[in-house]
Amino acid sequence: MTEPLKFQWCDRLGDLPREDWNAIAQPLATPFLEWDWLHDLEASGSVIAKAGWQPCHLVVWRGDRLVAAAPLYLKGHSYGEFVFDQQWADLAGRLGLRYYPKLLGMTPLTPAVGYRFLIAPAEDEATLTGLMLREIDRFCDNNQILSCNFLYVDPDWQPLVEAAGYSAWQHHNSVWQNRGFRTFDDYLGMFNANQRRNIKREVKSMERAGLTLTCLSGDQIPRDYFPLMYRFYSDHCDKFGWWGSKYLTRDFFDRAMHHSRHRLLFVAATPEGSDRPIAMSFCVHKGDRLYGRYWGCDHEIDNLHFNVCYYKPIEWAIANGIQSFDPGAGGSHKKRRGFPATPNWSLHRWYQPRFGQILGTWLRQVNELESQEIEAINAELPFSRPEVPLN
Repeated sequence: MTEPLKFQWCDRLGDLPREDWNAIAQPLATPFLEWDWLHDLEASGSVIAKAGWQPCHLVVWRGDRLVAAAPLYLKGHSYGEFVFDQQWADLAGRLGLRYYPKLLGMTPLTPAVGYRFLIAPAEDEATLTGLMLREIDRFCDNNQILSCNFLYVDPDWQPLVEAAGYSAWQHHNSVWQNRGFRTFDDYLGMFNANQRRNIKREVKSMERAGLTLTCLSGDQIPRDYFPLMYRFYSDHCDKFGWWGSKYLTRDFFDRAMHHSRHRLLFVAATPEGSDRPIAMSFCVHKGDRLYGRYWGCDHEIDNLHFNVCYYKPIEWAIANGIQSFDPGAGGSHKKRRGFPATPNWSLHRWYQPRFGQILGTWLRQVNELESQEIEAINAELPFSRPEVPLN
């Protein structure tokens, strides 16, 4: 006889067994739902209630076996999400509703597609997803929470949630796709002559500046590069003041050295005659996917950012069989370097009918405009042939 399911809410990932969690997280394409990454965000003090991220994970047990989990957070603000719903908060205030805290499902601070519930292979995914969504409904109703929101969702999981009544909001990020490239020159070959010449000039400028760019992954990354990477990250965020999005603590980078090194790629720019980089980028990889996360530099040098964050990771991606490279949020300059606008979706449920009706109508209009914007961006890609496929 099948053992009954038990639902549990947990406010600390460290209270859940690492091996059991990873048994249902590691088979996924995304690296950002694995126990070490999420736990280190919490344990380092980067994602905690004081910072506006209260862990509130839903886990499902069948007897003593962990069969499903949903990484969730109670958010006291909308920072660190990169899906901008502040207008929704303003609308809630005008209607006399409390917008925060809201319930949020995503990998904190990480605008990378792949969020979904973690479900053991032996379980019926559709059935268990529906049961977990109903448990979330009960939680939000009991705690007078206005909304539940899943960001950067896995497109394969999305239909299950929409079938349960969630509304979809379309966004886009810029994702490079490996179209059968075997060399960096193959990548250059997809551009028109003018842009190909521009990129070659930008790559060559690193040599003229006396810089050597090196890709280091896993155990190749020196221990002293991790505190240096934190300094680069911190200084870069500080340049933008309040808008700098500096969320990670120094301890997170130290923990990443011990727990996530096998997932990491550092790109270092080092001056001739020195062994100390003046710039670095911090990337994460898993399977055939690469993600750019953070970067920083000691000196502003023309084209340094493009080389450390785009060109050198692309070169590494081609050499290592990577099929997609998401370099991170923002930056209209990605279009010129062969990163098409790529749709992604967030999913939302509101527990106040009038509020939900207003936003549901608004989303239908906004999604159409977003589709038009994606089409317009991709029509301007500097490719040599308009028929170069974008998927």
